[in-house]
Amino acid sequence: MDKLAIVVPCYNEEEVLKIASEALRGVLNDLIGKGKIAEDSFILFVNDGSKDRTWELIEEEHAAHPVQVCGVKLAANVGHQFALTAGLLTAKDISDVTVSIDADLQDDVNVIEEMIDKFHGGCDIVYGVRKERKTDTFFKRTTAQAFYKLMGLMGVKTVYNHADFRLMSKRAVEEFSRYKETNLFLRGMMPLIGYQTDSVYYDRKERVAGESKYPLKKMLALAFNGISSFSVKPISLILGLGLFIIFASFLALIYAMISYFTGHVVPGWTSLIISIWFLGGLQLLAIGMVGQYIGKIYIEVKQRPRYNIEKILTAEEK
Repeated sequence: MDKLAIVVPCYNEEEVLKIASEALRGVLNDLIGKGKIAEDSFILFVNDGSKDRTWELIEEEHAAHPVQVCGVKLAANVGHQFALTAGLLTAKDISDVTVSIDADLQDDVNVIEEMIDKFHGGCDIVYGVRKERKTDTFFKRTTAQAFYKLMGLMGVKTVYNHADFRLMSKRAVEEFSRYKETNLFLRGMMPLIGYQTDSVYYDRKERVAGESKYPLKKMLALAFNGISSFSVKPISLILGLGLFIIFASFLALIYAMISYFTGHVVPGWTSLIISIWFLGGLQLLAIGMVGQYIGKIYIEVKQRPRYNIEKILTAEEK
């Protein structure tokens, strides 16, 4: 029987942690009762440097349910993608299959059984995909759709309407562990692993309690990180734009020469100022874009640890 680990990254989730623990333990007990997973399957909460009582609550849940609730305490806040990675790589050595899900319970825990069924059917990765975005605001729905379309245009493979709710087999996580980059964008990395994949579909719910840990600023940063970590097309687009402006400047030169020789010389202060500002802005944009890539190279070559695990709570402690 396969041992399941449900990996849950947490940052300041004291309001929802016990609710999430109860709901996920219910899923484990149901799957164990149906003979679909091993009896020692567990939840692995990853505390991402929370400033509230999240870790204390994880310890309480572990003390009350030492087999089913385990925990990883990171020494500092490193962000959702790193925290999730820490949980996956920790679970890799003590489980046969993992499911990652956020603590807010917006993802439907009931489809985890369908994920397990597809895993038993031979799938190494099963993506949890939202059916629709009717509950989102117009702004969030529009920007999300634009994000996925932009990622596709940039050549980045992603699963539409999929976040980080997914099942991964042990060998899929082992393959993922070979990806050592610091600039993580898991939604783009998973399709690179290969193996047999499938999807399950669900309706996303409202957050049970607490506040979203992904405001607009973080969402934009994640989107840019995804594009710049997987595609060099932005630099190619800037090159293409530069070539276009050079071509346009030749046309402007021809126009200026014709105007000069025909005697229709018009003072060009406005056009000159516009050209200077436009070209100056373009140059700054190009330098900034290239600088972002150089900065990522700088971060990668230092090869600093992506996270530091301070403490691990497992069933073996009891």
